Amino acid sequence: MNVETNHNINCTIALAGLQEVYDPEVGLNVVDMGLIYKLNFDEEAKRIDALMTLSTQFCPMGESIVKGVLNRLKTSFPGYDAQVNLTFDPPWNYEMISEDGRNFLNR
Repeated sequence: MNVETNHNINCTIALAGLQEVYDPEVGLNVVDMGLIYKLNFDEEAKRIDALMTLSTQFCPMGESIVKGVLNRLKTSFPGYDAQVNLTFDPPWNYEMISEDGRNFLNR
């Protein structure tokens, strides 16, 4: 899983929090699914911009997952504004799942 970021320490903190956001259909968190593509932090403006995807464009839980990501970022960084943008380029695929995620799914 390669998340592009401009701040490695904040990204690590954010990803730890985002491990609490699950895709309820799969039972796996958004980090291990490889849904988070980019996290940028503007410390002066106290703003986080996230770029992520969903497993499909028509994911029935998409809105809930995006809200979960947004809420978790705001919880992990009190006082920060956060914005989550969706992209489907590149489209998500099974290869994006982390090794831990694959081990979980193969249980």
